[in-house]
Amino acid sequence: MDNSSDFERMLFFEHARKAAESSYNEDPLDVENLTRWGGALLELSQYKSVAEAKKMLDDAMLKFDEALMIDPNKHNVLWCMGNANTSYAFLTPNTDEAKPYFEKAVDYFSQAVDADGTNELYRKSLEVAFKAPELHKQVHKEGGLAERAVLGEGPSTSTSAKVVYTIPLLTRK
Repeated sequence: MDNSSDFERMLFFEHARKAAESSYNEDPLDVENLTRWGGALLELSQYKSVAEAKKMLDDAMLKFDEALMIDPNKHNVLWCMGNANTSYAFLTPNTDEAKPYFEKAVDYFSQAVDADGTNELYRKSLEVAFKAPELHKQVHKEGGLAERAVLGEGPSTSTSAKVVYTIPLLTRK
């Protein structure tokens, strides 16, 4: 993806985030709006430094948690929560610290599959989630990408974070 496409994508999700935030003030119990807001934050986190991305992912997970408190069986929210946890784990270089996020991702993807077993994307996401910890080890071996992003090495901090980030988000394509 070229820089202009990235910029347009970032603008699109920033607009979606602001619209969802505004709608939330009118109806804080709108599950679809909470999901859109969390999804926009999840997407926007790809364009941030590691620290900013983690904060944005925390915020996304809070929105998904709010949605699940209203509708605990909303399968697309469960799937989004799995993606957010996977993404957070990949941005966490320490394997022991990343492990609980991978475990939560598997749990959320499993719940999404249980809620809608015909959804091939959910099934594939669950399959990939089981392999994610090993991929994480490979990515972070010998001063992995997230460490370089924190240190500001590589082409740019946001680009380095995005490279790390692309791995867990493949399940959405």
